[in-house]
Amino acid sequence: MPAASNQPKKARTGVPGLDDILAGGLSEGHVFLLEGNPGTGKTTIALRFLLEGAEAGEQGLYVTLSETEHELRMGASSHGWQIGGKIEVFELVPPESLLDADQQQSLLYSSDLELGETTKLIFEAFERIKPRRVVLDSLSEIRLLAQSSLRYRRQILALKHYFARHNATVLLLDDLTSDPMDKTVHSVVHGVVQLEELAPTYGAERRRLRVSKYRSQAFRGGYHDFVIKTGGVHVFPRLVSAEHHTVFERHQQTSDIPELDRLLGGGIEQGSSTIVLGPAGTGKSSFVLQFVAAAISRGQKAALFVFDEELGLLFDRTRKIGFDLQAMRDSGSLHIEQVDAAELSPGEFAHRVRKQVSDAKAQIVVIDSLNGYQAAMPEENALVLHIHELLQYLNRQGASTFLTVAQHGLVGDMKSPVDVTYLADTVILLRYFEAMGKVRRAISIIKKRTGHHEDTIREFRITGKGLALGAPLDKFQGVLRGVPTFVGNVTPLLTVPNGNDDNS
Repeated sequence: MPAASNQPKKARTGVPGLDDILAGGLSEGHVFLLEGNPGTGKTTIALRFLLEGAEAGEQGLYVTLSETEHELRMGASSHGWQIGGKIEVFELVPPESLLDADQQQSLLYSSDLELGETTKLIFEAFERIKPRRVVLDSLSEIRLLAQSSLRYRRQILALKHYFARHNATVLLLDDLTSDPMDKTVHSVVHGVVQLEELAPTYGAERRRLRVSKYRSQAFRGGYHDFVIKTGGVHVFPRLVSAEHHTVFERHQQTSDIPELDRLLGGGIEQGSSTIVLGPAGTGKSSFVLQFVAAAISRGQKAALFVFDEELGLLFDRTRKIGFDLQAMRDSGSLHIEQVDAAELSPGEFAHRVRKQVSDAKAQIVVIDSLNGYQAAMPEENALVLHIHELLQYLNRQGASTFLTVAQHGLVGDMKSPVDVTYLADTVILLRYFEAMGKVRRAISIIKKRTGHHEDTIREFRITGKGLALGAPLDKFQGVLRGVPTFVGNVTPLLTVPNGNDDNS
């Protein structure tokens, strides 16, 4: 989100994605609150904030009332960071650790030291170091010393006004352990960033953050997924498709199979989304790979995100039907990624897709399948909204998107795990049907927003040389129900030499 030209100078946090949410960073000379339960990443973000300032030549001060300096340095080291130089750690520690009379650190022991003395020690450290950026960790200790809401509020106001006079940008950390319902600081500080950790029924924990307040500044609202990994916190800003527009020339993406292209009225229009719908085993992946192979043969790039199939098996299986995905990947034309649904948040997945389109210039994007995407967020209530924003973004970037959806059942009335057909520009329906004592496959186009398409139903087979489509099945009734009524001769049915048909 771009910052307006009249906005004050910002202190960048250095956390990937967070500065975008904050419209450039934290307004200099103000006090901000970063709150969340233990383990949500407050210290990691705070250290990155100070390191970013140090890289810009700004002096930083980390005042710790809970962690020791050794623990802070160990945490920083785990991310490959070194605290020193422009960053000073001021540790308020119990007296038994200060046996050396020459020790320069001050001490805090909650049962012996009054709140006023604690504040005085912080101010003295500030006067000595004269930092531009300050982290105070954590407010829980000060709240316990204050013992009353009124005294706690006055102390926070005193800290705010003191730091404001010295034009310091301050990050207050609150671990919500003393009184999570106390919102005293919220009304005092300039902005509030809230961190949350969610524990799904299965899979890794999910973390997200939200900016609940930022005075005199527009920001990206809502929840944003983030992860903590080696190198620090990485935030994935919530995708807003309306912010991304690209001018491109529309043309049709063909499959290089004349019968299929005729069925589609010439092909799939660039910058549109297509859903391939059908029961398990009907060939949904094969159809989208046909478009991928055709696009790569024209010099385009593609990205394939696989939720349901192991890549080694996928390479072996598709090679037998004419698609050498490994060769496409090795040539740099295809990005193929195995997505672990249990370990990935929707925000991170959207970020990976966007990166392939914006950085690698992929013009074909395949998500195989939507069932796996849904499994990535079993407790999400906004699946359709996530998909809507992602499809709209890809359309506006000129990428042609293909999603596969496995329906429940094999023949007759089948159900989809989620109805997103109204979001897609084109819907391709695959079906099994019984004819002449064999199980066969049929394809039809039930929707295409971008132009004319055939309203016929064609039989298809998956052969050793790829897909083969037959003539329209105009002598059958009830193909889509799975058990058609024969009203003509058998000539429209495909005949393929033995050994070339792949029924897997």
